[in-house]
Amino acid sequence: MHHHSGSHDPVLVALSILIAALSSYTALDLATRMRATSGQASLGWLCAAAIAMGGGIWSMHFVAMLAFSLPGMAVSYDPLLTLLSLAIPIVVAAIAFLVVSQRPSALLASGFGMGLAISGMHYTGMAAMRMPAFITYDPLWVALSIAVAIGASIVALWLAFRTTNVLERLSAGVVMGLAISGMHYAAMEGSSFMHTDVGTGYTGHGTVGQAPLAFLLAGTTIIILSIGLAAAIYDRSTAERASREAEALRRSEERFRLLVEGVADHAIFMLAPDGQVANWNLGAQRLMGYGEEIVGSHYAILYPEEDRNLGLPDAALTEAKRDGKSTHEGWRLRKDNSRLWAETTIQAVRNARGETIGFAKIVRDVTERRRAQEALERTRDALVMSQKMETVGQLTGGVAHDFNNLLGAILGSLEVVKRRVHTDDPRIHRLLDNAIQGAQRGASLTQRMLAFARKQDLKPVVVDVPALVRGMAALLKFDPGIRIETHFPLELPRVRVDANQLELAILNLAVNARDAMAGGGVISIAAHEEPAMDGLGAGQYVALSVSDTGCGMDEDTLSRAQDPFFTTKGVGKGTGLGLSMVKGLAEQSGGTLVLKSRPGEGTTAEIWLPRAEDQTVPAPVAVPMHSVSRSSRPLSVLVVDDDLLVLDNTAAMLDDLGHDVIEACSGEEALQLLRRTPKIDVVVTDYAMPGMNGLKLAEAIAVERPDTPVVLSTGYAELPGSMRPHLPRISKPFDQAALAAVIAEAMRETAQTGSVLTFLPRSA
Repeated sequence: MHHHSGSHDPVLVALSILIAALSSYTALDLATRMRATSGQASLGWLCAAAIAMGGGIWSMHFVAMLAFSLPGMAVSYDPLLTLLSLAIPIVVAAIAFLVVSQRPSALLASGFGMGLAISGMHYTGMAAMRMPAFITYDPLWVALSIAVAIGASIVALWLAFRTTNVLERLSAGVVMGLAISGMHYAAMEGSSFMHTDVGTGYTGHGTVGQAPLAFLLAGTTIIILSIGLAAAIYDRSTAERASREAEALRRSEERFRLLVEGVADHAIFMLAPDGQVANWNLGAQRLMGYGEEIVGSHYAILYPEEDRNLGLPDAALTEAKRDGKSTHEGWRLRKDNSRLWAETTIQAVRNARGETIGFAKIVRDVTERRRAQEALERTRDALVMSQKMETVGQLTGGVAHDFNNLLGAILGSLEVVKRRVHTDDPRIHRLLDNAIQGAQRGASLTQRMLAFARKQDLKPVVVDVPALVRGMAALLKFDPGIRIETHFPLELPRVRVDANQLELAILNLAVNARDAMAGGGVISIAAHEEPAMDGLGAGQYVALSVSDTGCGMDEDTLSRAQDPFFTTKGVGKGTGLGLSMVKGLAEQSGGTLVLKSRPGEGTTAEIWLPRAEDQTVPAPVAVPMHSVSRSSRPLSVLVVDDDLLVLDNTAAMLDDLGHDVIEACSGEEALQLLRRTPKIDVVVTDYAMPGMNGLKLAEAIAVERPDTPVVLSTGYAELPGSMRPHLPRISKPFDQAALAAVIAEAMRETAQTGSVLTFLPRSA
C-alpha cells in the first residue's frame, strides 16, 4: 500500500471558484426577491435561493472533485451517493432560509446546521468516489473545513435577510465563493489516498467518465444560475416598475384625497349604482353630520319625507344616468333632522365601456344665498310697493287738491245762496243744509286723502294724550254691548302732534274696532312710553294703542290693512282710507303705525309718536266768534286763483261781506293789478298756481308793498322751497266764516306790528 498525493486541474479549479461565487451572488439576489414578496411567491423565491445556494455549492464541489486527479488512477463516482450529496445542501439550505425568515433570532443555529450540511455534502461526495485507493482524513483539516463551512453559511443567511445593493451582493458573492472554495480545498488538503492493488469497493459498472462530466456539469450549473439570476433581475425590474406605479398611484390618490378632504364647504358622496353611499368626505360629515354609519345607507335619507314620497331621489339618479348629470336645489336633511337649502349635483361615473358604475353626489349649502335672494325679492317688492304708493299718494294729493277747490266753490256758493234766498218754504232751507252737509262730508274725505298723501295742513302742538282721550268721551259712545276702557300710567310724556287730526285718528281706530265686534266686546285705549323701534329716529316714543276683542285678521289681511282703499267692510260701508290716514298722520308726525292681530284674538293698532321736547301744554286761546255779517269797514281785497270756479266763489263771498274785490287769474296778473291800483288792503292768493305760485307772489308783494298783508290759501302742510314765510293761512275748502276770520286776523296783525311779512334769507 503506497501513499499518493493528488493534483488539480487549474482550469477546473478556476471554474469551481467561479461557480461558487456565481451561486453565492445568485442565492443572495434571489433572497432579496423573497423578502420583497409574500405568500406563495415568497415561498417560490425561497426555494429558488435554496437551490441556487445548495446546488451551486454542490456543483462547485463536484467540479472541484473532477479537477482532482491521482497519478495512474482512474476515478469515477457512484450515482446514488452523488445525488445524495446534491440533495443534502439544497434541503438544508431551504430549511435554514425558511427558519431564519420566520425567526431571525435562529440565525446562528440555522447557519451551524447549514454548515454541517455543506460539510456532509462534501464528505458524502468524497465517499461517492470509486478508485483503487483508500481515503484517510487529517482531523485538523476536517475541523477547519467544517468551521469554514459554518462561517460561510452564517454569513450567507445574514446577508440573505438584510437589504443590500448590487455592489454589496457582488462583493459578498466573491467573498463567499472564495470561502466555500477554501472549505473544499482545505478538506481536500486533509485527505490522503492509499493505493491498493485490489480494487476495494471499486467497480466499473454504472460509473461516469470524469472529464466530460466536469464541463457538462459546470456549463449546466452556470446556465441554471444565469437563468435564475435573469429571473431575479426581471422580477426586480418588474417589481420596481410596479412599485413606481403604485407610488405614483398612491401619490395621486393622496392628492385626490387631500383635494376632496380639503373641500370643507361641499359634501361629496360616492354612490353605488343603486344609490347606496359607498364613501364620503369630511365636508359631508361637517355639513350633514353623518360619519361611518352612512356607508351602506341609501342616499335618500338626505331628502325630506315629502320629497321621498314624490320619488325625487330615484328620479335624480335616473336623470343623471340618462343625461350624465343632474342638478337640483331643494331642502335637505342633516343627521339631526335640521334642514338646509342645498344645491345638489349628481354626476354619473362610467367605465371604459360607457356603463354606469356609480355616481358622485356633491351637496353645497346655499341657505344664506337663498335668504339673501328672498330678502332681495322682499326689498324689491317693497320698493315697487313704495313707488306705487308714492305714485298713488301723488295722484291722491293732486285729486284731493282739485276736489278741495270744487268743494270750496260749492260750499261758498251754497252759503251765499242760503243767505240771499228769502223764502218761507222750509224744504228749500233743508235742501240747502243737506247740500252744505254733503259738501262738508266731501271735505272730510279729502282730508283723509291728503292725510294718506301726507299733504294735509297739520298744526302740531304739545298734547297730553290721556287728557285728549278723556275729552273724546262723548264721541266714543257706541252700542250698549261695547265697553270702552282706558289704561294710562300716572306719568306719561306728552307728544307733539296735530290734536284735531289725532282725535280723528283715534275715532277712526275706535270705529274699526266697533265694526270688528258685531256681537259686542271691549275696546281698550292705552298708552305707554317706549324706546325707538327699528325704522324710527333715536329717542323716546309714546305708543298709543286701540285694542278690540273682535274677530282679528289673518296674515294676508294684516299685510294689506294699511293699503289705501283696502277695506273688509263691504260695499258702501268704508272708504279704505281710515288706516291710511292714521298711518299718514303718524309718519308725518315723525312716528309710525303698527298693527298686531290674530284670527279670533282681536286687533291692536299702535300709533307711535315722538316725545315732545317741550312738555308744557299751551293754554287754550279763546277764539272770538266771527260774524258773517257784512263788514263795518269795507276793504279792497285782491283775490288770486288760477281756478275760475274758486276765484268766482271767493270773490262772491267777499262781495257778500261788503268788500271791494279785484280778481286775478295768475301771480303775474296780480302784480300788474297791484302796480296799477293805488290801494290794496289785503291779498288772498292760492298757493298752487302755474308759473308764479303763491309764495313767490308774496315775496314780490313784500318787495313792492311791504305793508300789504297776504293770506295764503292751500291744502298742503309743507311748502317746498328754502324759506318759510310767516303768512296767515286758510285751509281749503273754506267757508265764508273762515274767510272772514282769517282776513280779520291778518288786518289785526298788521295794525299791531305795522308789518306782516317777515322773510328769512334764502341761505337760511
